[in-house]
Amino acid sequence: MYKEYEAIIGLEVHAQLSTETKAFCSCSTKFGKTPNSNVCPVCLGHPGVLPVLNEKVVEYSALMGLATNCNINEYSVFARKNYFYPDLPKGFQISQYKEPICSEGFLEITTANNEKKRIRIERIHIEEDAGKSIHDSGSETLVDLNRCGVPLIEIVSKPDIKSPEEASLYLQKIRQIVRYLGICDGNMEEGSLRCDANVSIRKFGDKILGTKTEIKNMKIGLIQYSPVWQDKEINKEKLNSFESDCLKCQRKYLGA
Repeated sequence: MYKEYEAIIGLEVHAQLSTETKAFCSCSTKFGKTPNSNVCPVCLGHPGVLPVLNEKVVEYSALMGLATNCNINEYSVFARKNYFYPDLPKGFQISQYKEPICSEGFLEITTANNEKKRIRIERIHIEEDAGKSIHDSGSETLVDLNRCGVPLIEIVSKPDIKSPEEASLYLQKIRQIVRYLGICDGNMEEGSLRCDANVSIRKFGDKILGTKTEIKNMKIGLIQYSPVWQDKEINKEKLNSFESDCLKCQRKYLGA
């Protein structure tokens, strides 16, 4: 029934950089400390404070760009990404948008058929992490802000991935690179490496991308067994239903 469709997948990988201090202040990034102990007026967003960029963050981001065949942009700009989270005390995240530090790269994977496939990388940009909401304390939600301001790079692929198996190979390659470079420990249990998947479907031969579904915080080793493929099947059913409704409308108004 669904053989005429193909999946289109793009991935956003967040890698927590292995710096000793945060992206814009001198607070420690050490995992597992007493909640709300690794904080200061800068990462808590107090009025009048000025962030100062950690030099190692730029160095590690450029290293990842070189390892993924990206252009390293001599000029890049930080931007405010405004949204409300209980664990985002500033009310915005310092990130990069139009002018990231790295752009237009690629990675090659080897598929199960022993074929080389190139996955294009649209951009790598620097941003800071949010805090952590803890929901397992009865009826209350606790907030730990130790993670606020911890430096991340976000590696954004083009929608070149056609199956969960290819997605898994790509993510394994990313993890291998960041660990080899020593810029991220790749520890998924501690949230050092996280992935969001943007999934859509279209008929074979179509050039226009379909409506995408975003799936957040996926584990790298389990992505090929994850809801990505299930979502593809759901989208197919919705698309088939939509096309059927459109055909009925055409027949009604054209008198067919």
